[in-house]
Amino acid sequence: MDTDPFAMEGDEASRLRPRKSAEAYRTISEVADELHVPQHVLRFWETKFPRIKPLKRGGGRRYYRPDDVVLLRRIANLLYIQGYTIKGVQRLLKEGGGALHDQIPPASEEERAAAAAERAATASLAATAVPRADLPELPIHHTPPLVSPSPPAASVDSDDARALAHAHRNNAILRRTLRATLDDLERLRRLVAG
Repeated sequence: MDTDPFAMEGDEASRLRPRKSAEAYRTISEVADELHVPQHVLRFWETKFPRIKPLKRGGGRRYYRPDDVVLLRRIANLLYIQGYTIKGVQRLLKEGGGALHDQIPPASEEERAAAAAERAATASLAATAVPRADLPELPIHHTPPLVSPSPPAASVDSDDARALAHAHRNNAILRRTLRATLDDLERLRRLVAG
C-alpha cells in the first residue's frame, strides 16, 4: 500500500492533486467527483436530509466533514444501487435515529418501482426543459418592478443611476427565472397528470 501523501491515483484530475487524509474536510467538487453525482445533487440532498450539514465558509463554499461523506456515500448507494426513493431513505434515517445502518434490507418491489418512476420523471423533465437562454423575454409591463420607478431627474446622481440600472437588470433576470420555473412546473404538472 502506498503511504506517500503526495501519491497520485485515479482519473486525470486526481493525478494532479495530492491525496488528502481520511480526516480532511472535502469540497463539494471533491465529494461530487468521488460519488459520481453532480454538485447540484449534493446541494439538493442537503435540503432533503437535514443531517447533512457541511461547514460553510465565506462565499457559501461548502466543506464536508468525513462523517458527511460517509453518510452521502450511503445515501447514494441506497438511491442508485439498492433502489430506494428519497422518501424511503428519509424513512430509514428516521427509523435509524438519524443513522443508516449496514443491516438495511434491499428495497421492496414497490419501492424499486417508485424509485424508477421518480428517476424517469426527473429524466423526462430534464429532457424537455427549455434552455434558459431560449426563454422569451416577458414584457416589462406584465411584471411590476422590484424597485420604485425612476426618481425625478433632479435627484438622480451617477451612483443612483447605476443602482437603478442594476436593479432593472436584476428584474429582467428574475422575470426570466420565474418564467423558466413556471414552465418547468407546468411540464411537471402535465407529466404527473398523465
